[in-house]
Amino acid sequence: MGKLAVGALRAVLLLVLVGTVLVQALMVWTLVSGKDPEDGTLPLTALRVITVVGMVSVQVAVVCVGRLVTMVRRGTVFSHAAFRYVDGVIGAIVAAALVWFAVTAVNAPGQRDDPGVSVIMGGIGVAILGVALIVYVLRMLLAQAVARDAEAAQLQAELSEVI
Repeated sequence: MGKLAVGALRAVLLLVLVGTVLVQALMVWTLVSGKDPEDGTLPLTALRVITVVGMVSVQVAVVCVGRLVTMVRRGTVFSHAAFRYVDGVIGAIVAAALVWFAVTAVNAPGQRDDPGVSVIMGGIGVAILGVALIVYVLRMLLAQAVARDAEAAQLQAELSEVI
């Protein structure tokens, strides 16, 4: 992975991390200050709490991807240590899907006249879970690569002993 790509990815990750922290701070400030302009049309307090929780899942994913990028840059990504971060990304995506389902549930009572919106939102939640499954498949590919790398190292050591 080139230095330019790593630098650009790190800049994007930092921007997302700072943005999510700012959104969390704004939501918490609105909840704590008592200046919540909720007018009863939507349960804004519940949506704000869900937003704060959702931002945590994004932050976990950003940190894990950042660690994986560091491992790629150092050439150590094909190791057992990488599984912890890939599992963190999978967990964060599943958490994001659960948060989305919570948003769907909070929004559903307001959609009684048009339940299709809730169905579409539920479909989006299922799609988010699909992304988690894709990352899980990629984790399995990483596991195969780590096993092949270990096998190659063992064969190389045996060959070195013979020579």
